[in-house]
Amino acid sequence: MTHEFKTIIKEYGNAKVAHLKCVLATVVDLDGSSYRKPGVRMLIREDGVMIGAVSGGCVEKEVLFQAQSVFENKTTKLMTYDGRFRLGCEGILYILLEYFSPNETLVNTFNSVIEKRRSFKLCTSYKKEYGVLNNYGTHITLNSKRYAFNENTTEHEDALHFDQTMQPCQRLLLIGGEHDAKQLAHFGIGMGWEVNIAVTPKENKTISDFPGIDALLNQEPEDFDIDIIDNNTAVILMTHSYVKDLKYLMRLKNSHPMYLGILGPIKRREKLLSELLEYDMDIDLDFIENIHGPAGLNIGAETPQEIAISILSEILTVIRKTQPVKLRDKLSTI
Repeated sequence: MTHEFKTIIKEYGNAKVAHLKCVLATVVDLDGSSYRKPGVRMLIREDGVMIGAVSGGCVEKEVLFQAQSVFENKTTKLMTYDGRFRLGCEGILYILLEYFSPNETLVNTFNSVIEKRRSFKLCTSYKKEYGVLNNYGTHITLNSKRYAFNENTTEHEDALHFDQTMQPCQRLLLIGGEHDAKQLAHFGIGMGWEVNIAVTPKENKTISDFPGIDALLNQEPEDFDIDIIDNNTAVILMTHSYVKDLKYLMRLKNSHPMYLGILGPIKRREKLLSELLEYDMDIDLDFIENIHGPAGLNIGAETPQEIAISILSEILTVIRKTQPVKLRDKLSTI
């Protein structure tokens, strides 16, 4: 959810420039089941524009209506939405609406935390009571310092709390700049991930060749900076050059991505790993075991777009530690 909150802060800045008030809606509790879970947030501007969503689209109109009193009075309130009678979702959502006016220090510190890929914490205080909740709301902890989303938010001894630790945004690092990398980047951006693409100087690529990505890394494989790879980074090796792939693997062998995938058939992967082991007999075998090649799930993908979906699906199963299965065959809750 980090990327969603990152977008909220960005859009709040745009609203502030336009002199538009904002309200933050947070799902703080849930009885039963719902399309989205507690912790999801959306921003409502006083001109009716909504950034994000707290459901599949059915609750938002009611949230917009309920937010009007918060715009007028700057007073926090709790609203409920009973999906049992309206949606058939068998759940009651408890949504806190608070006036959203973070100060400049908060915004600047938040942007620095995001840039440095650090975690942060959100703590929303509330009571499970419909109506006005004076001075309840959200605090954010950035670099061990707490900030309130508006100046009226205080601590309450009788409050319930919804706490979240937000990890850095998922990063997708694509090593290779061919057409299929553009497709994979497009889908990764659509998922809210930070997308970096690595190419070599001889490829003569610019960041404009990959619309929407966060960074283009222009280095030779031997000079590639593996320090940018953390445990929230998924790496796909897709240069379409055996020699380049081998050079990058030699460089990546001391990194610890959450996922490392290689494009190409099984025979190509085995040859790459065999040569890698010949080059370095002391290589960590966990690194070898954690390589996914060919990258992706077997969903019958043929086109570059379908292959991108296949790869991203496998990355999600690794991140979430799940086994892919048809939902109709899943006996437990989704």
